[in-house]
Amino acid sequence: MRLAFRKTKDPAKKKKPVWREWVDALVFAVVAATIIRTFFIEAYTIPTGSMEGSLLVNDYLFVSKLSYGPRVPMTPIAVPLVHNTMPVIGGKSYTDAVQWKYHRWPGFGHVERYDVVVFNFPNGDTVISEMPDRDYYQTCREVGRDNVWASYQVITRPIDKKENYIKRCMGVPGDKLELRDGIVYVNNEKAKIFPHSKSTYVIRTNGQFIPQDYLDDNEIEQPQAAGKNIYIGFLENDQVDPMRHQPGIVSVDPYNQKPGFVPSSAGEWTFPQDTANFKWNVDNFGPIIIPKKGATVELTPQNIALYRRIIFNYEGNKLEERNGKFFINGQEATTYTFKMDYYWMMGDNRHNSLDSRYWGFVPEDHIVGKAAFVWLSHRESLAKLRWGRLFHTVSSLSK
Repeated sequence: MRLAFRKTKDPAKKKKPVWREWVDALVFAVVAATIIRTFFIEAYTIPTGSMEGSLLVNDYLFVSKLSYGPRVPMTPIAVPLVHNTMPVIGGKSYTDAVQWKYHRWPGFGHVERYDVVVFNFPNGDTVISEMPDRDYYQTCREVGRDNVWASYQVITRPIDKKENYIKRCMGVPGDKLELRDGIVYVNNEKAKIFPHSKSTYVIRTNGQFIPQDYLDDNEIEQPQAAGKNIYIGFLENDQVDPMRHQPGIVSVDPYNQKPGFVPSSAGEWTFPQDTANFKWNVDNFGPIIIPKKGATVELTPQNIALYRRIIFNYEGNKLEERNGKFFINGQEATTYTFKMDYYWMMGDNRHNSLDSRYWGFVPEDHIVGKAAFVWLSHRESLAKLRWGRLFHTVSSLSK
């Protein structure tokens, strides 16, 4: 004999009001979106031209958290779907009353050389509230720390609430990296050159003007006059040879800072901002070894500038320097062993990018994810779509 059980409605149970159903649906949507954004994939917009011409301003792309493994939130109490600032009303969107240690779940792989990576801005631990897009440390070097603190409100941010940056990884842990006349060398070999990477060139003509139609058709910025028949312009690598073959063009040559040249302005100094021991600039830099977890370096007064921020800021040690000697957590030290892997990130727009040449290494706990593909791209407005970029992978747009 089979017994059938049927659930009957409880006449005493009231139906949820419409507003309650909408609230339940909204809560579910927010929770689901937060989980997807935190552990799987996140939308990102290119705000500046530092990656031109591989990635352009107003490229909208998705960033894969699974490529390198999703990072567990280190600042768990925060407004959902908001990064670090409340929209409209301003102010912090999080509280750092609770902080979790860095932990990353397994992913499909690791950061590889030439990947386009989204990461938290290393120097973003301290921010000028009125100018959040400016590098606090660079501003202090330009106008003085006392002037900054007297004129502005200065705030601090935890790692995962620093601003997001996007650059190309040019050096992985253990690599030897160097720039010679604007060309990157990794482990003493020329690094891969991307056709849409952009740099500055001196364009000499025989007196003719560069045709405006040619500039417009190839989306080349108007070169600026720098003398009689001499212009300074930004060109992508694959635009240089065609420019040389235009009527009236005499020569097109790279416009680089010379080896040993150090800019007079402290705000333009390159990492590690020690001009006595490191006479480097954006085009002639290094050689430098990218720190690797478990590797040990000797500490000297001549090289401490390279590692000071790693030891104190990124790896949380107490560092003291007295009479040419170093004390880490109260103990005299002549060497240091790295606790994390580090990376070297550079923008494809080499003369218009705030990158590792200015602020140094990117710690592994700052890595957010890998740029996957562009789903929308437009020029000045949505009415001017860049149809050829839609739903293209970032790697294909780099070719």
